[in-house]
Amino acid sequence: MKDASATPDLPAKPEQAPTAPEGPRDLVGIGIGPFNLSLAALAQPLDGIDAAFYEQRPSFHWHPGLLIDGATLQVPFLADLVTLADPANPWSFLSYLRSRERLFPFYFAERFHIQRAEYDAYCRWVSEHLPALHFGHQIDAVRWNPERALFEVDFTQLDADGEAEALGRTHARNIAVGVGTAPYVPEPLRPLADVPTVPVVHSADYLLHRDRFLTADHITVIGSGQSGAEIFLDLLKHRPAGHERIHWLARSEAFAPMEYSKLGLEHFTPDYTRYFHALPEPVRDRLVPGQWQLHKGIDADTIAAIHDELYQRTLHGGWPDAVLTPGVAVRTAGRVGATRVELHLEHVQQGTRSRLTTDAVILATGYRERPLDQILAGLDPYMRRDSSERPRIDEQYRLVLDPSVTGTGSNVYVQNAERHTHGVGAPDLGLAAWRSATILNSLTGKNPYPLPDRTAFTSFGLTDPQARTPVPPQGERRTNLVRLKN
Repeated sequence: MKDASATPDLPAKPEQAPTAPEGPRDLVGIGIGPFNLSLAALAQPLDGIDAAFYEQRPSFHWHPGLLIDGATLQVPFLADLVTLADPANPWSFLSYLRSRERLFPFYFAERFHIQRAEYDAYCRWVSEHLPALHFGHQIDAVRWNPERALFEVDFTQLDADGEAEALGRTHARNIAVGVGTAPYVPEPLRPLADVPTVPVVHSADYLLHRDRFLTADHITVIGSGQSGAEIFLDLLKHRPAGHERIHWLARSEAFAPMEYSKLGLEHFTPDYTRYFHALPEPVRDRLVPGQWQLHKGIDADTIAAIHDELYQRTLHGGWPDAVLTPGVAVRTAGRVGATRVELHLEHVQQGTRSRLTTDAVILATGYRERPLDQILAGLDPYMRRDSSERPRIDEQYRLVLDPSVTGTGSNVYVQNAERHTHGVGAPDLGLAAWRSATILNSLTGKNPYPLPDRTAFTSFGLTDPQARTPVPPQGERRTNLVRLKN
């Protein structure tokens, strides 16, 4: 296997790549979002790995409805697809800038956090060069074939209009599931979100409907996270002073800032991931909801920009016609006429109820992990589950399957479907490269991407010897060191 630190020339993607080889593949990826794209990018320089990644969409796009002008990633540009595992990898963000002759402009811009639109463009650049990626392929079923000791993956090849064009099957020794998350619509609003004449839209589709929102007489934004804040700010900037007519409602008790202190960010390190994984299941389940401010709060700069915009509108007297109310739950919702919406609200702390009639509703209500049960239904007899019937996932991101499967050396790896076992870092872009490297190290049985033993200053438990091992000065050797296992 070739050393991963080598930097190969950027290969040109062939016009037509074969969809099914004669022999089994070493790895088949299901879904091509940032996480499986990271896995494909780190797998590409390694000799001896035959991999293919399948995606139903015709091309890569990352949250296109939320690429609002000026909106930035909440992680530094170093949290690209590869750098934190392999800084010399040709698919880094800096390599992308070099390919566009933009290194010096970026250098002088002094931006540690890049815009979302630029991250999307970077990922699309990578996706256009990796020959292992196959867009326009819908995965239909995954099964275990005990006679061949391989996974069978059935897919449908789609044409440019998304219609079925051909059926195919490939075999794989390993699977990597990266199907991402799906927009979450609260139960009271689901019937209205399915009616095309009623403007109730999830924030994931905000830019697709933005012009319609800007012309609405009254707009309501629901949700207190970063997306809700960015959408509220964008609408506010484009509504006339004194006639903004925007409500911003949230269930949380405050429009709270995200925890972004340096030690707080260490919850998004491999050290914390290992610590969290080793905790008992009931403890993990109690921890995750209480850590919402680590990933569901609002960037402090966005909060400041909202306050500045509101303050600016008071300079000539009066207050902007904008209502910001946290601590509010939507009990029910219904139509008023053909196009308006009536929201039945309850203030949790006051115990009061009221109604709000609005012309448009934007649901910045977040995302939920797509369940693995549907895509992996054929593996259900082999899957091991926890007390809540969730898939069990080991430290190396492998589904815990029956030994009749794993004993052959075959595994199913998951990406961004393991928050219940690995904690709040599961959806975080900053851990993408590290998780991909962990998967490839496990899959190859070698160590193409050496990973650090320690990544945080914080000791998360009283017994965490792996993370506490000091690095000796150059020239010294460790002696009499016993590595304890949890």
